[in-house]
Amino acid sequence: MIDSIGNIGYPIMITGAIVLFLILICISIRIVSQTRRGVVERLGKFNRISQPGINIIIPIIEHMNFRNITEQMTDVEPQDIITKDNLNARVDLQVYYKVKDDKESIYNSYYKVNDYKVQIISLAKTTARNVIGDMKFVEVNSQRSTLNQKLAETMANETSSWGVDIVRVELKEITPPKDVQDTMNAVIKAQNSKDAAIDTATALETQADGQRRAAIKVAEGEKQSKILKAEGEAEAIKLVNEAAEKFFKGNAQILKKLETVEKSLTHNSKIIVPAGSSLTNLIGSLTGLENER
Repeated sequence: MIDSIGNIGYPIMITGAIVLFLILICISIRIVSQTRRGVVERLGKFNRISQPGINIIIPIIEHMNFRNITEQMTDVEPQDIITKDNLNARVDLQVYYKVKDDKESIYNSYYKVNDYKVQIISLAKTTARNVIGDMKFVEVNSQRSTLNQKLAETMANETSSWGVDIVRVELKEITPPKDVQDTMNAVIKAQNSKDAAIDTATALETQADGQRRAAIKVAEGEKQSKILKAEGEAEAIKLVNEAAEKFFKGNAQILKKLETVEKSLTHNSKIIVPAGSSLTNLIGSLTGLENER
């Protein structure tokens, strides 16, 4: 009977041992994702940083925490800040940050600061009050990029020992008191009206200048046309004079008679042609050319 019990007990023990071994293997395996790093503590003391992939820890003796190394964003709840010119402005911020991907920074994010997420929000509020409190409201509203950079640099200096990198700080909104806001809106509206009036005046001036230039072009065209016409007429007179000088040199009276006959014919003057006379002989007799021959 003892032998039979022993024969039954051994397989159970072996099976139990195998199951226990598998359980220990399972609880010893830790998988670290690409966006995280593992922080392993042995008996409560920092031991090592685990990289992405499969990692083995000693059950019970070792414990692994995970640290996210991707960029994160946190909203800083709106707060009222008194500016340098004593205006009570409501400011809303966003802070972008991440834990640096190196052993020392990951170590510091765990052991040099209690809860960096909560403390970043508190630090952002304090920094905003200090920086914005030294600026006038107009400067805060018009120099946001400079203000954002100054806030980020100040916070980066304060968090340098936390292993945290302040990527940037964004001033989402800054709201002045209602009376100041109404005044600003009125100023902006007046400026827009002024700009519109200037644009209209500029357009009208441009149009008038265009019309003036067009009129000058037309006048210049007419002037050039008249000059060309006068030059043409002068050239024609010159050619006529040259022809007269060449072909009727010393016969100015005969040329004058021809011009008179031409004008008479142009104005439909009546000329009586005697019987038996030709028109050519008649014109010759009128101009005196017949006698010249």
